[in-house]
Amino acid sequence: MAISGLGSHSISLFFCVILATFLPKGAAQTISAQGQNLVTNNVSVVEGEMAIISCRVKNNDDSVIQLLNPNRQTIYFRDVRPLKDSRFQLVNFSDNELLVSLSNVSLSDEGRYVCQLYTDPPQEAYADITVLVPPGNPILESREEIVSEGNETEITCTAMGSKPASTIKWMKGDQPLQGEATVEELYDRMFTVTSRLRLTVSKEDDGVAVICIIDHPAVKDFQAQKYLEVQYKPEVKIVVEFPEGLTREGENLELTCNAKGKPQPHQINWLRVDDDFPSHAVITGSDLFIENLNKSYNGTYRCVASNLVGEAYDDYILYVYDSRADGAPQKIDHAVIGGIVAVVVFAMLCLLIVLGRYFARHKGTYFTHEAKGADDAADADTAIINAEGGHNNSDDKKEYYI
Repeated sequence: MAISGLGSHSISLFFCVILATFLPKGAAQTISAQGQNLVTNNVSVVEGEMAIISCRVKNNDDSVIQLLNPNRQTIYFRDVRPLKDSRFQLVNFSDNELLVSLSNVSLSDEGRYVCQLYTDPPQEAYADITVLVPPGNPILESREEIVSEGNETEITCTAMGSKPASTIKWMKGDQPLQGEATVEELYDRMFTVTSRLRLTVSKEDDGVAVICIIDHPAVKDFQAQKYLEVQYKPEVKIVVEFPEGLTREGENLELTCNAKGKPQPHQINWLRVDDDFPSHAVITGSDLFIENLNKSYNGTYRCVASNLVGEAYDDYILYVYDSRADGAPQKIDHAVIGGIVAVVVFAMLCLLIVLGRYFARHKGTYFTHEAKGADDAADADTAIINAEGGHNNSDDKKEYYI
């Protein structure tokens, strides 16, 4: 039997499966020929690597197995290779399997391969081989190398020449960010993807890594990163070196101005808010020294630091105490206050009790007097007079005011 380059005489009722050595991300899809126990797999393989093509069938009745390329040229007829492409090599041949390897896979090898079983009628099964092309090394560029806090910067990441198109993700430290991607199609379904990230920086971003992550089925952990360099205005803090406690008359005062920024502050100034410095105050760099304090020095002393980004300040309020002042402020004795409050409450309760008894007693006396003269009196006043003097003594009258 003659074998043509187009493989027109070799059609099959045959089961064939195409496998490939590819990245773990490549997904295999099982395809069955209609009416036959014939299965094949769609496979992705990375350009330059090796693919394994397998045609298999169950319950073979000694029919001929052959493998055709996308141009329907016969690659293998049983264990014979009519095609002169030496990249195809026989791995295994039996009545139920034809296993062929394809080394150094290129984009031109992509397409639909055919497994045939030479029966009457002939049967076929198909599998698509997809060639993956990984992108080149990501290119990371920034609009500015150094950014001042509060300003916006733009960083671009480019993944060139991949198939299929890459997906680009962004991270700032552990925080995911959203970029804006553009996709450019080149040739042979190749793509270049560029993602632009815009962000406003703060001083906390200084030294933080911005990471461009390339997501593509042909590569893993493909990324590039850039560390942000952020300039920020100084942070200023006044520290009291001496004294440790209260500032008293006759003592000395020493203050240090700590200023940190990026770049480092190029100027540190001391001033007294709304007043002049004491005549014998000494300023040495970031230190302020005042000797022999008195109360006329009371006020607010300010340290101002500046760099290319801006300026900041911190204030120290000086209050000079009397030389006999205790080193620690007096504490309120809450127990004493509680005792005083309790005594006052107790005294008020006692006063209320005495007044209550007094009013109750006088009220009783009035009713008693009224009762004594009430029998013969025409009104309450007469009753009281009768109660005091009796009926026989009515000439000696007394007046009562009720």
